[in-house]
Amino acid sequence: MSAQTEKLWDLLIRLFHWSIAGIFIANYFFNEAGDSWHQWLGYIAVAWLVVRFFWGFFGAGAARWADFFPTPARLKTHICALVKGKPYHRMGHSPLGGLVMILMMLCILALGITGFMMEEIDYFWGEDWVQNLHDWIASSLLALVLVHIFAALFESYRLKENLPLSMVTGNRRKVE
Repeated sequence: MSAQTEKLWDLLIRLFHWSIAGIFIANYFFNEAGDSWHQWLGYIAVAWLVVRFFWGFFGAGAARWADFFPTPARLKTHICALVKGKPYHRMGHSPLGGLVMILMMLCILALGITGFMMEEIDYFWGEDWVQNLHDWIASSLLALVLVHIFAALFESYRLKENLPLSMVTGNRRKVE
C-alpha cells in the first residue's frame, strides 16, 4: 500500500460484494429458476445479508452504517455537488451510492423471502402473484446493479480514480 492510498474495504466487505455479485449473475442468467442451485445460492445470499447487516454495526470505518447511511442532508449535499459539477470525494460510499446499495440489499432480501414462499410454504406454491413479484424484484435488482456499475465507472472517470479496483484490493486513494 503506497503513501497515497489507504485501506478502505476490509476482507469481509469485499467477500460479501463479490459473493453477492457472483450469486446474482449465476441465478439471474444461468441457473434455472427453482432448481436446487438457484435455491441454495439464494439462501447463501440471504446468509451473506445477515452477516453484512451485523458487520454494519461491528465492522470498522466504511463498513459501518453510520459512515454512509443516506440521510436527507447527505443526499442533498451530494446531489448539489453533482448538479454543480463539483467534486465530491469521500472514503467509502457516497450518499447516492449508499442508497443504491441499501436498495440492492433490500431486493436480495425480498428475493429470498419470495423464493422461500414459492418453494417452501405450501400455501403459496403455484401462486402466480408470488412468482410475478419475485420476477419483478429480480428485474429491479438488475436495474439497480446496472446503475451501480454505471455510477462506479462514471465516478471513476469524474474523480480520475479506479473505484472498482478498490473493491478488489481494498485500497483507495486518500481524500485530499
